[in-house]
Formats: sequence, C-alpha cells, structure tokens
Amino acid sequence: MANAHPWILGLTGGIGSGKSSASKFFAELGIEVVDADQVARQVVEPGSPALTAIVKRHGGSILDSKDALDRAKLRQIIFNDSNEKLWLNNLLHPLIRTEMLAQLARAQSPYVILEAPLLFENGLEKYCQRTLLIDVQLELQLTRTCERDKLSSEAARAIVAAQMSRSNKVKKADDIISNSGTLAALKNKVKRYHYSYLNRVKLQSPADRQQ
Repeated sequence: MANAHPWILGLTGGIGSGKSSASKFFAELGIEVVDADQVARQVVEPGSPALTAIVKRHGGSILDSKDALDRAKLRQIIFNDSNEKLWLNNLLHPLIRTEMLAQLARAQSPYVILEAPLLFENGLEKYCQRTLLIDVQLELQLTRTCERDKLSSEAARAIVAAQMSRSNKVKKADDIISNSGTLAALKNKVKRYHYSYLNRVKLQSPADRQQ
C-alpha cells in the first residue's frame, strides 16, 4: 500500500559531486529514489499533453527524428528569450511537481529519496523531512566533470557557476557527505547515514510525518 505521507530525504549535490553514485548506493540498500530530472523527461514524452502544447507553440521542428522533444533546440529558444523560458516553466513545473509527489507517495521503502540537483534552487526541500548534500571541493568537482563529460575547464566552470554556490548549499543542508575519496569510502558513508535515517523514521510518529 502506498504511503500518502512518506518520510522523504532530499538528496542533492553539484555536478561532479558524486550525487548519482550516492543515490545508487541508497538504492542498493533498498531505498526507492525519485529522480527529479527523470520526472522532467517523463512529462514531455511523446504523446504527453505537455509535449503537445510545446509543439503547438513552437511547431514540429521542435521534435527530433523520433518525434521526441529536441532538448537542444528548446534550450536554445529559452536561452535567448526570457518570455519563452517563463512560459515553459509555467507549463512544466506544476506537472513535474505533481508527478514527482505522486511517485514519492507510491514508495514502499521505509523512507524515499528525492534526488534533485536543484533541490534548494527550486525550493523542493520543503517536501523533505531532511536533506543530504554530497559535497566536494571545487577543483576536484571540475576535474571529475571534465573527465566524465569530456568538457573543457572553462565549460565546466561555467556549469558550476550557474548552480547555487557550494557555501550556500552547505548552509542549507541538514547533513553533508564529503566525497573527496574513493567510491568505497562514499558507499560506507551512505550506509552510515542510511541507518541513521531508518532510526529517525522509527522514532517519528505517523502524525509527525504528515507535517
């Protein structure tokens, strides 16, 4: 039976922080994960009302050869026109939020993770009982991003600069994992936090969870 008021952990981290690896380790421990980025893709799948609205506004050229949304073209449009960005956000954000909350409510695990790189930027922490930041020093973050995404140092710095600053995320987060070491070290830290969250869920009454 789905839980209408699940205990939600907000998981976030900048690009190259290791957030996705941490999410995978939580999943291996039996915790369900709702990925905000994945939900954002789901609401514009072929045949969806949102995609129909986007095509009506921008024409069929906004689709790729498989009739799916051409994200690069759409990004270019909203990058160059703030009004179009506002229109798109007004269309998609309510849909994303509704679907995201529905998936969180369907979770069967003791607690559920909302994974979102823009957790704090988009105010999603208000849905969470606790937040966990995967933190990494800037130079290591840049190195990982360049290696993983085959980017130049300048491109990686631009992406990092567009996100909320590391210091502000550290201030906002309830819990922080420093991920400057190995994947094995990260996995051990995730495991320790996992058991602390299980204890929190046990101590919290159903009435508290509805807050």
